[in-house]
Amino acid sequence: MKRIVLIAGLIVAVSMASYARKFVAEGKTNSSLGDYKIYVDNESLIINGKEHVPFVISYENSDMEVRVAIDMDRNGKKYYVISDNLSVQYVSNRDYFGVEKLDKDIEKEGYKTSDLSLNRNEYFRQKAITTNNKWRDDNTKLIAAYFPMLLSNVENVLAVK
Repeated sequence: MKRIVLIAGLIVAVSMASYARKFVAEGKTNSSLGDYKIYVDNESLIINGKEHVPFVISYENSDMEVRVAIDMDRNGKKYYVISDNLSVQYVSNRDYFGVEKLDKDIEKEGYKTSDLSLNRNEYFRQKAITTNNKWRDDNTKLIAAYFPMLLSNVENVLAVK
């Protein structure tokens, strides 16, 4: 009987661990949302007919979760940044890394950049965050740090945990 209970407990522990998100990175945002943590999501996200395994960014002072799906093409990478409050895309190519509004062809899937939720001054500052190649492989950390500044009303997403 003890063996059965031990084996059942082991099976439950292993199955629960398989549902846990895998930790990737953490850092500071220099915003009121506080520090960020990046995980690999357990659920896939379909954008433009492609299935993506997105990263999930969570913030210390908010319940908001941001999903980042990466799409690669011959010109570079697009990072689709999807949240309940604001959705945008960041583009990384050989010339720059910066923010853009979501492409029109993604609107049919229900994703759209809301002008009411977008801080336009910060949007234009982030059009070209960096112009060197140093950040080519580490853009998810840049997105986690810069995305909170794009929110026009940060007070709406702040929450005490």
